[in-house]
Amino acid sequence: MADGPVDRAVPGANDNRRTMLSIGRSLFPSDAVARIYRPSRSATTSAPSRDQWKLVFEARSPSFIEPLMGYTGSRDTLKQVELKFPTLASAIRYAQRQGLCYVVDVPKDKARITMDKSGEKRNTFSDATLGKLGLAGLSDKYRRAMSNDANRNDGDGGWASPMDVVTDNRLPLDARRSILMNWAWTEFLIDQATNEGMPENGRPSRLDEVEQALLALERGVDAQTDGPGHLEAA
Repeated sequence: MADGPVDRAVPGANDNRRTMLSIGRSLFPSDAVARIYRPSRSATTSAPSRDQWKLVFEARSPSFIEPLMGYTGSRDTLKQVELKFPTLASAIRYAQRQGLCYVVDVPKDKARITMDKSGEKRNTFSDATLGKLGLAGLSDKYRRAMSNDANRNDGDGGWASPMDVVTDNRLPLDARRSILMNWAWTEFLIDQATNEGMPENGRPSRLDEVEQALLALERGVDAQTDGPGHLEAA
């Protein structure tokens, strides 16, 4: 989970630094909408595009023609921002950490996977996942955990597997719940993109692995409840 942008377009916005936002404050304006896409291969070469994924911003104001020089201008400074990522997962995680509303473009049929700023689609996914795992009674707790992730500064601990999150005793329970469910959501989005003809470098889905980690986490909560101490208070 530790991959990030491979190119820096905004000072301080390089994901490789692994610095978290203070008190959940985004680097970008509240009305910014990010677009994540994979550049198409050049028509003049058979080699694949070097830039795996890009994150740019939708125009927030119309362009204009400068009357004297005749060039096209814009007052929207975000038009100059372009971030490059090695994988779709790293681009999505960056947008999530910045609290951005974002869309993932699927070139095959111009479909789009949209994530609204309110996070309602993510919450709906969380509810459905918990229901499938027999944990529907925890829906409200997971919603609260995810709604506070920016203020809590969960960070990116470079966990190699979902189970590493479960066993990371530095994290409070809400952080573990939020990190794992966000991981599951990211895997779901990648699966959706793959189904639209955009294979993520042939990587297998890890959604099942994350779901098993969620089950293990809640089993641990139950065990702590029955024994000395309580994971809820971690």
